[in-house]
Amino acid sequence: MPFVPFETGIEISGQSVRAIVDGFHTFAVLGSSYLLEWGLGKPTALGRAEVDPTAWYKQEDWLRCLREIGTQLGERRVMEVGLTVPRNAMFPEGIRDIREAIRSIDVSYHLNHRKNGVPMFEPSTGRMQEGIGHYGCEWVPHQRKIISQCETPYSCAFDRGLLTAMAQLCEANARVAHDHSDACRKRGSRYCSYVITW
Repeated sequence: MPFVPFETGIEISGQSVRAIVDGFHTFAVLGSSYLLEWGLGKPTALGRAEVDPTAWYKQEDWLRCLREIGTQLGERRVMEVGLTVPRNAMFPEGIRDIREAIRSIDVSYHLNHRKNGVPMFEPSTGRMQEGIGHYGCEWVPHQRKIISQCETPYSCAFDRGLLTAMAQLCEANARVAHDHSDACRKRGSRYCSYVITW
């Protein structure tokens, strides 16, 4: 899996970082070991990582941690982390349908990152900073289908997990497929496309 370059000065919220422990389920100690290896949290007396939800951590370390998990344990485990992000990160309230759920990912993504100490989304003004890419949401008219073009430094598996979790909040039978006929970050592209159906 190629390592997608990241901008300097980007941080991720502690709430989001906690998704790794959540994504490891009963193997939380193993998830904690990856966090501690990359300086994401502090060890407790039991050897688990204590991640401060109000703190901010270097995105560079978070991305490298996810990459190592994918290399050593497989992309399925990274997808599991992506599936748990909505339970851990800040998301807009009042989501009523699957389109709003998928659209909200880009806002949440920016809300849970900051650049040079400044949050990348300001809810009171709706202002969004550039620098970390976007999660797209294009509804296919007259079909139960959304195309999400993801231009982020995160892996295919992570994004697929995140999209699946958000889609299934509103449509339990929603499925997310990576569109391999389109561009892919594993092949050097800047984005991947996902087809969400329900």
